[in-house]
Amino acid sequence: MCWAGRMMLGTFSILLVLVHAAAACEHGPFPYRTTGIVCRMTKPAALLLNQETAQVIQAAFRNAQFPNITGERSMRLLGRVAYGLSNIQVNDLSIERTEVELKEDAAARISIKNVTALFKGTLTYGYAGAWFLQLFHSVDFEIESSIDLQLNINLMCQKDQLVPDASDCYLTFHKLTLHLQGDKQPGWLKQLFTDFISFTLKLVLKREVCKEINAVTQTLTNFILDLAANFVRDKDIIVDLSLASHPVLKSSYIESHHKGRVLYKNSSSVLSDSVFSPSLLTESRMLYFWLSEHSLSSLAAAAFLDERLVLHLRGEKLQELFEMEDTEVQRKAVQMIFQGTSYNDSVAKVWSLTQPQISFQPEGTVMRSSVAVEVSILPPGEEPLVALYMEKEITVTIQATYAEKKLILQPVDSSVEIKVFKCTADPSGEDPSIQRFLQNMILVAGIPEVSSSIGSALTSLMNSKRLDLFDIINPEIITRKGYVIVQLDFGFPSHLLLSFFEKSL
Repeated sequence: MCWAGRMMLGTFSILLVLVHAAAACEHGPFPYRTTGIVCRMTKPAALLLNQETAQVIQAAFRNAQFPNITGERSMRLLGRVAYGLSNIQVNDLSIERTEVELKEDAAARISIKNVTALFKGTLTYGYAGAWFLQLFHSVDFEIESSIDLQLNINLMCQKDQLVPDASDCYLTFHKLTLHLQGDKQPGWLKQLFTDFISFTLKLVLKREVCKEINAVTQTLTNFILDLAANFVRDKDIIVDLSLASHPVLKSSYIESHHKGRVLYKNSSSVLSDSVFSPSLLTESRMLYFWLSEHSLSSLAAAAFLDERLVLHLRGEKLQELFEMEDTEVQRKAVQMIFQGTSYNDSVAKVWSLTQPQISFQPEGTVMRSSVAVEVSILPPGEEPLVALYMEKEITVTIQATYAEKKLILQPVDSSVEIKVFKCTADPSGEDPSIQRFLQNMILVAGIPEVSSSIGSALTSLMNSKRLDLFDIINPEIITRKGYVIVQLDFGFPSHLLLSFFEKSL
């Protein structure tokens, strides 16, 4: 996910997915040493988010609660003139364009140009004449306005958390014209009240609109941070996104550095020798994720401890595995192992005996693990019979891709060493045809099947976190010694923010 261009309120809230709510504000003299995960968002993405979230800023205007405006003034001959504007509402609001400037001081300057809006309400006025003549009237009014809005959004540290502050807000009025009902009132009266209320109205609009924008910033930030926290949590496995150092703001990107520790029950991983350097990332794509070998290895360890590295195959899947080729050797081995039992009455269990060891290399992700395979026959009404049991050391190199909203894990190199072999059809283990068949089956069909199953499981997990709602464009997963980089462009589903915002009104 990478970006370019402009940005505004909604955009900056999305940026805060980089600045997790648990972010600490004090860091040591070596900021990158504990960095396990890095996210870099470039300016092209800001432009995209700016375009997609324009309706959110409009909602901030519409949702502003405008108080009644009152005032009075003494006029020669007319006496004291009092007025009140009530039931103020915003209609027909539009935004011409927005611009953003990333500043290298933990701030962003957002300019929203030519916000046109029609304010409607009721004007009540009265005056006491010099001869004690009292007149009171109520008329509907419309106010045509054209406004420029500038926001300086700063990242502030509060209670060891980084939060956005959008209170530095300015409104510039190019047009503020009052129309009384049907324009039937005398011109002098219209001019009188325009002069009276213009200054007060500007102050009220600025106060209420800027207050609402700051509130929306906080609301959207909480929404994004909740999404981020949920995405890196699955039951007892949690990835710690607290900051390892302060975010870096450049004119072309914003970058955050996270600890990426894996928390599992009462244990957690610790990284103290990260190899991250800002020079490892470029600015040609919208979004970059840098992931350390330590973080991914810790995730694999937590999955192992949580007994998730288990796969069951039966029926057609089991048949595909054992009948990968139609040869006499294959048919003989299958007959001996299954003893004529149907695949539907059999099950194969594959699980990891030891914690997988993961390393990143230019060729791909290298995984080493001790794996057990058990094939059981399930005779109707009888106890299961273990027909085959193996333990093997597997080393496999996997290349990962993401296409059509699916994570694909493709083995490109693998080796298998069988350590334990037990087969009821070959108690002595001296039939070389069975072992050769099983060795070949594991390499040709078994490892790809396991990789495919893990890829499908991870895809389902990511989609349960709503990743599939995003349009991820041309993603690249690049492995290097000790780390992996994910870089991509994306389309942002604006309806997510809008639906959330509408529910929060």
